[in-house]
Amino acid sequence: MTVKTKIAYAHSTWNPVTGCSAVSEGCRHCYAERMAKRLHGMGVAKYRNSFEVTLHPDQIKEPLRWRKPHLVFTASMSDLFHEKVPLKFIRSIFETMQQADQHIFQLLTKRSKRLAKFAPKLPWPSNVWAGVTVENARFRDRIDDLRQVDAAVRWLSMEPLLGPVETLDLDGIDWVVVGGESGPGARPMEEKWVLDIQKQCRAQGSAFFFKQWGGFNRRKTGRLLRGRLYSEMPELPDPDRQLSLASLL
Repeated sequence: MTVKTKIAYAHSTWNPVTGCSAVSEGCRHCYAERMAKRLHGMGVAKYRNSFEVTLHPDQIKEPLRWRKPHLVFTASMSDLFHEKVPLKFIRSIFETMQQADQHIFQLLTKRSKRLAKFAPKLPWPSNVWAGVTVENARFRDRIDDLRQVDAAVRWLSMEPLLGPVETLDLDGIDWVVVGGESGPGARPMEEKWVLDIQKQCRAQGSAFFFKQWGGFNRRKTGRLLRGRLYSEMPELPDPDRQLSLASLL
């Protein structure tokens, strides 16, 4: 059974790893940590270790059971390239993604150095997208690490966007997702930051996806940017895969 998600750019989540630890400012109000602690308090077995990094070998083959194609946000409750996740375990996850080629798997990490280090040791089928989080200008170097990954789609999650990010080099970047922080203590995102990133995407040919304004009640603030939805998806090199992506939206 797939695990449905309310993430605007995905249909499902898959968590063969749970738990993480903070590495930068974007982690301060981590939604995954809040959720893991809540599930731990409810006695959910998968979160018996709360937000400590935990491997779930029994979950590795799960996507092979899903017949209907999905956009799968992978390791939404962790960071697949966390230092406590062995390369051997990451390889087993990649083997599943390679076999389950009816799905598209979206990977996202803040540990871009480890991603770049391991990338040559992993298969990169066309249905696996590699992404890094860039929450402010300080972490633009993660984009350089991402460019070293031989993925069909490279993408940025600029969520939570915590400040202006000017002079973005989007060479080799197919897709940019922008969103504000949500939940208790959410830090505000300014419209001018979003519009500047959108302008840079237009100038450099990267697809632009506006995910949310965020805030304490993200449903109330919504996804409209100056009265419009922006839900662009990346162009894929494989025409058949592009048609498959269109059918998922």
